[in-house]
Order: sequence, then C-alpha cells, then structure tokens
Amino acid sequence: MFVLGIDPGLTRCGYGAVVRQDGNLRAVAAGVLRTETALDVAVRLAELQDGIRSLLRELAPEVVAVERLFFQSNVRTAMSVGQASGVVLAEASAAGCTVVQYTPNEVKSAVTGSGGAGKEQVQRMVQAILGLATTPRPPDAADALALALTHHARAPLAARIGSAR
Repeated sequence: MFVLGIDPGLTRCGYGAVVRQDGNLRAVAAGVLRTETALDVAVRLAELQDGIRSLLRELAPEVVAVERLFFQSNVRTAMSVGQASGVVLAEASAAGCTVVQYTPNEVKSAVTGSGGAGKEQVQRMVQAILGLATTPRPPDAADALALALTHHARAPLAARIGSAR
C-alpha cells in the first residue's frame, strides 16, 4: 500500500509518502509546500492546489491521509488550515485516491503509543519506524510521514471490520 500523508497548512503544507513493500515500511518522499504570506489568500490557495496536484500526479498514491483539524484556539489559523485542508481533500478525491482523515491525537497514539506525545517524540518515532538516518525535518514533513504511518497501522483493522459487516 502506498500512502501520502498531508499535514495541511497555507504557509507550510507538509507531505510524506510511505510505501509498504515485502512487509517493510519505507519513506518515498517528504517535504513541505510553501506559499508566500504576502500574497492574496486566493493566489496562495491556487499555488497550494497546483503543488498538491503535482504531488498526486508524480507520486500516484493509493491513499491520502490528511490531518483533521480537531481544535484550534486561533481563529485565523483555523480558517487557513481549513481552507488548505479543503484544497487537499478535493484534489485527492479528484485524483481518485481513497481519502482518510486522522486527528493529531490519533496520529500520536498510532506512532508513539501516547495521544499526548510531543512533536519531538513523534519525530523520533517516525525516524525509528522508517529507519531514517536523521530526524525528518521540518516538523511538517515529519507530521505528514506520521499521518501515512498511522494509516498503514490502522488500515488492516479497518478492512477487517469492513469485511465483517
């Protein structure tokens, strides 16, 4: 299974692709799509849309795992993350990918065993699980890899539950 994780954001949108081959998980790509804060929001969303569309064409994932906005005290940040998330969800669906969403606590729990884990702990576990030489940077890319790992961990059980119905 080939999963592209997306940590949506308008200024920084993290992505991380993980494939399972022969029972092993391997990072295929990781990075950040950036937009310039001085530009109009509509222009920034269009740039993000182009970047996501290019990633989907280049990587051709089966599944796109997106972080679900769970809670945000800053309304301005919540709006821009929500807008970026909408672009990602729409583009992934239009590309024919299965789209799933996970909350930050679900990701932390799946990767570290604790829903209250800190960012550094998540980064170290992503590094360990994927056998990376260094901790994934920037944190947005590490979060995106963690999203992909979360889906790899949860998909088998979800499939079994779905087939039992």
